[in-house]
Amino acid sequence: MNEDKNKRDSIQMSMKGCQTNNGFVQNEDIPEQEPGSRDTPQSNAVNIPAPEDPYLKAVRPYAGMPKEVVFQFSGQARYRVPREILFWLTVVSVFLLIGATIAIIAISPKCLDWWQAGPMYQIYPRSFKDSDKDGNGDLKGIQEKLDYITALHVKTIWISSFYKSSLKDFRYGVEDFQEVDPIFGTMKDFENLVAAIHDKGLKLIIDFIPNHTSDKHPWFQSSRMRSGKYTDYYIWHNCSHENGVTIPPNNWLSVYGNSSWHFDEVREQCYFHQFLKEQPDLNFRNPAVQEEIKEIIQFWLLKGVDGFSFDAVKFLLEAKDLRNEIQVNTSQIPDTVTHYSELYHDFTTTQVGMHDIIRDFRQTMNQYSREPGRYRFMGTEASAESIERTMMYYGLPFIQEADFPFNNYFTTLDSLSGHTVYEVITSWMENMPEGKWPNWMTGGPEATRLTSRLGNQYINTMNMLLFTLPGTPITYYGEEIGMRDISITNFNESYDTSTLLSKSPMQWDNSSNAGFSEGNHTWLPTNSDYLTVNVEVQNTEPSSALRLYQDLSLLHARELVLNRGWFCLLRVDSHSVVYTRELDGIDKVFIVVLNFGESSTLLNLQEVISGLPTKLRIRLSTNSASKGSEVDTHAISLEKGEGLILEHSMTTLLHHQAALRDRCFVSNRACYSSSLDILYSLC
Repeated sequence: MNEDKNKRDSIQMSMKGCQTNNGFVQNEDIPEQEPGSRDTPQSNAVNIPAPEDPYLKAVRPYAGMPKEVVFQFSGQARYRVPREILFWLTVVSVFLLIGATIAIIAISPKCLDWWQAGPMYQIYPRSFKDSDKDGNGDLKGIQEKLDYITALHVKTIWISSFYKSSLKDFRYGVEDFQEVDPIFGTMKDFENLVAAIHDKGLKLIIDFIPNHTSDKHPWFQSSRMRSGKYTDYYIWHNCSHENGVTIPPNNWLSVYGNSSWHFDEVREQCYFHQFLKEQPDLNFRNPAVQEEIKEIIQFWLLKGVDGFSFDAVKFLLEAKDLRNEIQVNTSQIPDTVTHYSELYHDFTTTQVGMHDIIRDFRQTMNQYSREPGRYRFMGTEASAESIERTMMYYGLPFIQEADFPFNNYFTTLDSLSGHTVYEVITSWMENMPEGKWPNWMTGGPEATRLTSRLGNQYINTMNMLLFTLPGTPITYYGEEIGMRDISITNFNESYDTSTLLSKSPMQWDNSSNAGFSEGNHTWLPTNSDYLTVNVEVQNTEPSSALRLYQDLSLLHARELVLNRGWFCLLRVDSHSVVYTRELDGIDKVFIVVLNFGESSTLLNLQEVISGLPTKLRIRLSTNSASKGSEVDTHAISLEKGEGLILEHSMTTLLHHQAALRDRCFVSNRACYSSSLDILYSLC
């Protein structure tokens, strides 16, 4: 009895002690007792009941228990079993989470990069906005208009050449690839512009013309003096020069006509130039030249540039021997062959090894693409190439080259019809390597503006085409408001004036100089239609080309069907083109109907797509009054240059139909899961 009483008193003392010190007890190890020793009166040891002790049932866990007591309770099944269950549930959950993550990564399609996710906007800097009243557009002017560019829902700004140059056109004859021409501002202005562009969440690509330099470039000045390593930086050959007449090494012609060889009196040799004589070609068979170009690429990448458009790349190499090129008309007297189009250029363009040089550029840029979100874009320009040669710039399956060659085939169309548009679309989509990304452009600095070529009736239709085709739409400044070429021919410029007509100042408002400049003159005259064709006016008109452009760009940004989906070309005739955009997992389908004919047309859409309802809703129209209304699919009336984007729910998508497989294209296959809100590739 006394022992039982002592045990109860010991437990009560422990609990009272717990209450007295608010649950905190000294966590000290109790020294081990010698065998047979007795507790002294000063001993503070707690008498711990054995597990089988009947008094244990009367004790509950309490705050501040010493570890010996905790060990006694933690070993009981009611505490041990839940703990083990929670442990194994945690282990299983971790493994399931890892497995799910791996599975999602494995089935997820490649994410769209920034150069794929939205439109590009190309700016000719001398004509966009003048900030210092000298009549020339500049870098600060571009920075002033970044809010406008953002309002277009553009993702990438593409600025044409702004390097220090002696040519009045400030595009091709570069004196220093690492300097900004003073007419555009300073290097500090460029750095500020890059920072401002990135602050807006936009990206920047710039032109780069590696094929040649200005004859004022220090490299050329050293080369003509045969100075050190620069001796062979350019292409020199002996030639005859007597009484002011040069007899060139062969019959090669300049793009601008006449011989591509020019005699230099200092070096007493001829140098080769594919363009103007003030633009001598670099010798890319010299490894030192290739290294120089790579250093220039690195210089601008370190400045924050997000990518390049490499221009005139097909001219980088020439044949080692100097064989004459074959005449198109073999019966023509050789001495009368002076125009570039009169020869086949088999020895001066697209030579073996040219693509290796471009791939080296790509590898240099890849060194700066390792940081997440900072991939460096590479585009190539090679105008007048066949579609087969153009596709070679995409690279090979395991050898990366350009992200895409710029598709300028629409810029060469002088007339429109359903058939011509169909040919441009299918020639690109059918020849493009699998998994590559297309792009589309309707204008550029060297092309006649779309409105001047085709008429203002088609500006909205062509913009609708750009934003509903798969790939990246590219807009040349002013095309969003329907600017046209200037008609004046009396220029104070010595450069090829035919290329200046599409470079007139941007038309911002109806003030003096169309809001382009506050100066007394502009480097090119403003188009006479600027009072009605300008940004300010069109911002206030619901039916304007600018408002439709903004709606199209926003639709492209928001709809997965447009930026990731299948493209199925359903009908083509002399007037109209009909196609759909669709994506597995989304039952919403966009049907695009465009009239490129010279007159109105009536289309029975029921004959094109079986099972259509009688009425379909118009999501967007080139006629703003029709937006949101419905059309009768048995008889859709389209005026000249009219386009519609119709919205329809379809359970069985068209690209699954065997009859349409040859007319459906997709760059990166993807399916959408509405339950998980993710894209996956195992369609």
